Amino acid sequence: MTARAETIRKGRKYDQVLNGARDIFLRDGFEGASVDDIAREAGVSKATLYNYFPDKKMLFLEICSEQCRIQADAAFELEHTNLPIRDVLRLGAEMLVRFLVSPFALSIHRLAVGEADRFPDLAREFYKSGPALGHARIKLVLEAGVKRGELKIDDIEIASEQFAALCKTDLWVQVTLKVRETATKEEIAHIVENAVETFLARYGA
Repeated sequence: MTARAETIRKGRKYDQVLNGARDIFLRDGFEGASVDDIAREAGVSKATLYNYFPDKKMLFLEICSEQCRIQADAAFELEHTNLPIRDVLRLGAEMLVRFLVSPFALSIHRLAVGEADRFPDLAREFYKSGPALGHARIKLVLEAGVKRGELKIDDIEIASEQFAALCKTDLWVQVTLKVRETATKEEIAHIVENAVETFLARYGA
């Protein structure tokens, strides 16, 4: 367990605090978000807020990791299915792509990148709480596929990064930069199918 996890206290108003803080961070950015505004949006006192989160950085990172854990845990469950690896990867890719182009994920990504110069430690912690966690879950799925003899992978680390990269494509870049607003269901399905088939062409046993 990390020091951050040991410091955070969960209680009756934990989710209430997270929801209020998420709205303020997305509206005002990390530096612009004030504790007073967060407490007001969450409907709690500053004392209650500090009781759950001793500082603003810890609160921001918990918001990031909370959403990433939800996605990562869903992907982790795929490891225990009896589906063929193609179907497992397809389900995992669909969850990943949908999350990557979701308004929340895009906003948090832009916020972390925008604050990286001023708060490099925050950016590093964001990576550990988000992308690194996702890669770890992908590795578990791939390792299970290797054990079942459905995949042949010498470097799981590189393979997990490649799978994640195949799920992004230029569409993610365009949506991130607001060149376009969103991705259609058809586009997501097309990305997922090609990501899985390309990955299996390289690593399928």
